[in-house]
Amino acid sequence: MTVAKPMTLGVIFGNRDFFPDGLVSEARRDLTLVLAELGIEMVVLTPEQSKLGAVETWQDAMLCGQVLHRQKYRIDGVLVCLPNFGDEKGVADALRLSELSCPILVQACPDDLDQFGLERRRDAFCGKISVCNNLRQYGMKFSLTRDHTVAIRSERFKVDLVEFLAVCRVVKGLRRVRIGAVGARLNAFNTTRYSEKLLEAAGISVNTIDLSEVFGRAAEIESSDKRVQERVGLIRAYADSSAAPEESLLRMAKFAVVLDGWMDELGLTATAIQCWSSMQKNYHVNVCTIMSMMSEQMMPSACEVDIAGVVSMYALQLASDRPAALVDWNNNYGDQDDKCVFFHCGNWAKDFLPDIRIGTAPILGTVLGEANTVGALAGRTPAGPVTFGRVSTDDLTGKIRAYVGEGRFTDDPLDTFGTKAVVQVPRLPDLMRHICRNGFEHHAAMTGAHCAGAVAEGLENYLGWDILRHS
Repeated sequence: MTVAKPMTLGVIFGNRDFFPDGLVSEARRDLTLVLAELGIEMVVLTPEQSKLGAVETWQDAMLCGQVLHRQKYRIDGVLVCLPNFGDEKGVADALRLSELSCPILVQACPDDLDQFGLERRRDAFCGKISVCNNLRQYGMKFSLTRDHTVAIRSERFKVDLVEFLAVCRVVKGLRRVRIGAVGARLNAFNTTRYSEKLLEAAGISVNTIDLSEVFGRAAEIESSDKRVQERVGLIRAYADSSAAPEESLLRMAKFAVVLDGWMDELGLTATAIQCWSSMQKNYHVNVCTIMSMMSEQMMPSACEVDIAGVVSMYALQLASDRPAALVDWNNNYGDQDDKCVFFHCGNWAKDFLPDIRIGTAPILGTVLGEANTVGALAGRTPAGPVTFGRVSTDDLTGKIRAYVGEGRFTDDPLDTFGTKAVVQVPRLPDLMRHICRNGFEHHAAMTGAHCAGAVAEGLENYLGWDILRHS
């Protein structure tokens, strides 16, 4: 078990001086080993800076706060470790002085039934309650391990740590993400309306470009341009393109070159694109393949200018550390009320489609001409875990709302085109009632892992959004 990308935790060891010093030294040794095993760096007081490198007094708290503050832009989250009862004021003061705004995890070490003498007694079970009481008094948000006390070297704690790091990624990522809206919202889709101001207040910035600008810049690029030829090569390597005409591949490649330049110029992480019908009428391709390639590279791209949808994708991507995709809650699956069909025409990342191939979009093609829809992907997602969710801005209440849940992709038969999956979700009818009664969109995001707990903790506890955790 390791963390895919390097992350850094600030660590605070709480201590009370009438408990044995060895408990703190052991905790420091064990935690150092566990964090190294997971590939996590830590910022912490050294034993030379305070007694045992722990926090107990006001002087310790001031020094710890300074150490954490100096590394605030590097720290993703803070772990409060209680080898014994700890000093609740020292911990809370250190966090306040650090001026960190990242997630906090509180862990307490368990007592052993045969070691309740003065030499090994911890009382961390009780001390954790006191620390949490003080953190709440100080107005601080914090997370808890699944068990009230958990041993540092246990597998349970390692799982807690990995989930906490996912929470940290969600919170840090969403508080500073910059998103590109490419083209105007489809007139036929009021469902993809969103409040740019509510998102901005949450730290999510939206930048816009008109499709005519993209088309115009693309028209100025020669087909022989090195960037275009390289992109065509990448497209061919990415998916089976044997059914795609060369001219369509060139158009997709030029669109990608323009989009890459615009995103680099503005520091954008994700996009939502007006993928029909101007695209087909005026540019004569679908850009689903390009959107899929961006999502596979962890730069999520949503269709139909669904900005809230790509925020949903990004939240799930941050939690799972895997690509995400935008789907329609599209069809019932016969009379099995705990299953349904996820579908789009389609721009899902390759992570979901081992049989990925470039084709056309037959539904759009009935109106726009199927030859103008080359670039849509086809493929089937195999059995495996899935987390789904949706973020939505509610202008009527001035809040950002969301839901998230877990299920499984199945291998049940499904004979249709596009990108598709059969999904099994516990209590699916109840979820559909919640979606409909609360005015959520027909789009949802998905990722191929179970991470709903981290998403819910990040969005609700730290960002303050209203969220349903469906289970």
